[in-house]
Amino acid sequence: MASRSLLAVSNLCTPAALTSAMPHRLGFGDARSYHNCLLILARPLSAGPGSLQGIYVTHSREIDRAHRLSPLVLVESVWRHRATIGSLAMREVQGKYKGSVLGVFWSLVNPLFMLAIYTFVFSEVFRMRWGGGLDHPLDFALMLFAGMVVFGFISEVLTRAPTLVTANPNLVKKILFPLEISAPVAMISATFQFGIGLVLLLSAYTVSKGAPPATAFLFPLIALPLFLLALGMAWFISSLGVFIRDISQLIGHVLMVAMFLSPIFYPITAIPERFRQFFYLNPLTFLVEQARKVLILGEPPDWTHLALFTGFAVIVCYLGFAWFQFTRKGFADVL
Repeated sequence: MASRSLLAVSNLCTPAALTSAMPHRLGFGDARSYHNCLLILARPLSAGPGSLQGIYVTHSREIDRAHRLSPLVLVESVWRHRATIGSLAMREVQGKYKGSVLGVFWSLVNPLFMLAIYTFVFSEVFRMRWGGGLDHPLDFALMLFAGMVVFGFISEVLTRAPTLVTANPNLVKKILFPLEISAPVAMISATFQFGIGLVLLLSAYTVSKGAPPATAFLFPLIALPLFLLALGMAWFISSLGVFIRDISQLIGHVLMVAMFLSPIFYPITAIPERFRQFFYLNPLTFLVEQARKVLILGEPPDWTHLALFTGFAVIVCYLGFAWFQFTRKGFADVL
């Protein structure tokens, strides 16, 4: 139903329709009002879950605003479309498991299954122990799962990023849709699974060791740069995916390399000293290490490096948004 509603909106938003019938339907007296009337997708034409919710009419200055590179435009756009972002993210979460027997329950089964497999292989088959006083297989499982939760979030966002624009060519060609919200929608959708993973991690810690450490309340300070970094990279990759379709194939290999070159399956101390500095060039290394500190080890984060990393994440987020805004003018020509 949502796709039919979207098709109806996109068909009405052609220049021909706007210069003939649409100005009268929208209450404008003549076709010259076309230049002051642009349609923005937001609310449903028909009731029902997942349908599009109405049509907003705005002035043509939205075109100029959409291509401005000011950081204020980033904040303003996300805030103005927050309701649409929330609705689309919810629809994505629901649609991900739609039609399956277990439904959303798969969001619990998948991480538990992967945790069990990885724990068995690394702690029982290879007899690996984490070290530093964490020699029990359950300790290895907790440290491994903490790294998997962080990596899983980044992986889900970036895997979807190359097709965020190309999967919806009608929105690019026929509607002045706020394309920049596609990355926040993907990030919020991934946050659902991220939250499930955190709950499972803290629950496993509680069962095996008792109450989680008080430093777990500091985890949002680690999550903030993680979200900003994922958002900026999603904007950049989604734009690149329009012009270079091979990005979709390449991103999987890049993520695999990033996973094995970050201390997810092993402690950072297991890396020879002469190579360790190269591992810290991977942003995941810092995020995984700090997440383990506050969630498992009960230690405060490295405040100085956390502040610097957060600043770095803010810059990446803004540059990704600026690149997206700068290149979006060419999307319609390519698609």
